[in-house]
Amino acid sequence: MNVYDFDGTLYRGDSSTDFYFYALRRKPSLLRYLPGQIAATVLYALKKIDKTEMKQRLFRFFGAIDAAAMTADFWDTHRRKLFAWYPERRKADDVVISASPAFLLSPICKQLGVSALMASPVEPKTGVYSGKNCSGEEKVRRYRKAFGDAVIDEFYSDSRRDLPMAKLANKAYLVRRGKPIPWKR
Repeated sequence: MNVYDFDGTLYRGDSSTDFYFYALRRKPSLLRYLPGQIAATVLYALKKIDKTEMKQRLFRFFGAIDAAAMTADFWDTHRRKLFAWYPERRKADDVVISASPAFLLSPICKQLGVSALMASPVEPKTGVYSGKNCSGEEKVRRYRKAFGDAVIDEFYSDSRRDLPMAKLANKAYLVRRGKPIPWKR
């Protein structure tokens, strides 16, 4: 099985950020959330709140939109940002593990034929998390819970913060400028 991070790995950019700006273009009144989003980012940088709390505060704008319904339209316009290298490496048992909201990635992962998605459990109506942000060691915990000691043939990520996952794989690749290169661990 191959395991992939999503943002910056299969997708050029950050899908959550792109979704925010997509929603903002359709509903400019979402700017009212900006002061709270800036404050959350500052509090996180000062280590006053954790990443899950910061992202939950960033995603409060979900309460002012129909985020679940908007997701399908978002992927109609943003599918073009998927990197072209993925289809040639695709396997039937591929897994995507990402910090982005699960509801946001679910439609595109289904379109790509990804067999399993592990992502952050975010309620699309409120932006509230029902668990931890799926990043760092949390990715390993979730992978182990779902797959036990199943071997990862290849792992792909754009970030060295995913080293805990890379260590589980027979081969690991960093994605740089949209191209996978061997990860020197």
